[in-house]
Amino acid sequence: MVFLGAAVLLSLVIMTSVILANSPGKLPLFLDEKGEKLSGSISEKEFVTIGGVEQGMFIRGENIENPVLLFVHGGPCFSEYFLVEKYPTGLEEAFTVCYWEERGGGLSYNADLSPESMTMEQLASDTIEVTNYLRERFGKDKIYLAAHSGGTFFALQVAAERPELYEAYIGIAQITNQAESEKLAYAYLLEQYELQGNERMVEKLLKYPVMEDETYVKPFFKSLVRDQAMHQLGVGTMRNMKSVERDVMVTTLMSQAYTFKEKINLWVSKFSFIKKTQLADEVIDTDLTMKVTKLEIPVYFFSGVYDLTVNHDLSKAYLHQLEAPVKEFYSFENAAHSPNFEEPEKMMEIIRRDILNI
Repeated sequence: MVFLGAAVLLSLVIMTSVILANSPGKLPLFLDEKGEKLSGSISEKEFVTIGGVEQGMFIRGENIENPVLLFVHGGPCFSEYFLVEKYPTGLEEAFTVCYWEERGGGLSYNADLSPESMTMEQLASDTIEVTNYLRERFGKDKIYLAAHSGGTFFALQVAAERPELYEAYIGIAQITNQAESEKLAYAYLLEQYELQGNERMVEKLLKYPVMEDETYVKPFFKSLVRDQAMHQLGVGTMRNMKSVERDVMVTTLMSQAYTFKEKINLWVSKFSFIKKTQLADEVIDTDLTMKVTKLEIPVYFFSGVYDLTVNHDLSKAYLHQLEAPVKEFYSFENAAHSPNFEEPEKMMEIIRRDILNI
């Protein structure tokens, strides 16, 4: 028993040492052919007071003269920059990109924040404030707004309410009626595991029944078994991500952009703080197809055909009914919930050709 305890302790020490060695908390520079900083490029990690709270962001781009893009990550309030590191998208070649970490999560986690202060209305207000910070800093009348997953819930509303701030809106895995999406996902997961004869996963899913009344969707939406099942079946974050622990948690711990403390904060926020807020309830209780029916700027939706985290078909149907001067829906045939990371070449081709017209 003594030897077993010592072995466990040694393993923890080694693991902590490896994580610390991979936690410089710094961003790489863009380099020219001589190995020197690329002229006109930017690669910064900074903290700005937004909505009275210090919030972090990564700002990167090969040329600060390029258009500015604000990327609103999902969750909401669960950072995605560690995925940007591992799965480069190419956005930084065409834009100066601000990867803002929303209040309460990632770089912007603060133990003094009140869960009651975490509302979609506040996140929308923060989005506008970050937008104006970027407009002023980079001398742009308008910027581009892109959002992924949970971030699309409030970013789309911001685009609808403040069109004068944005050139266009890009919704990646655009939320519509998430209660309906969860019902469709649950039915698919249960059917697949029954076909596999996987009684263990069927039993887990049956503990979180999804009823016709939307009220009963919430327990499944908030359960860990939901993420586990979706990743195992390739309809979660990415088609090739089969394990939340290996493909998400380990990736965050090996990220170079975050310090050790920032990595701890990221997961404290995910597993503890965000669950104390009403953000998930607000997403489930709101049908965006009824709340936002018109945008005055061009709108583009990117969706993976295997996405059941945010249902592909519901997103497509929503864009069809949405009023906008320009609107396009793009299906990614080899992607699940993150086409920007799964098929980045196709995404950038669309952006250059149809959005930037270059």
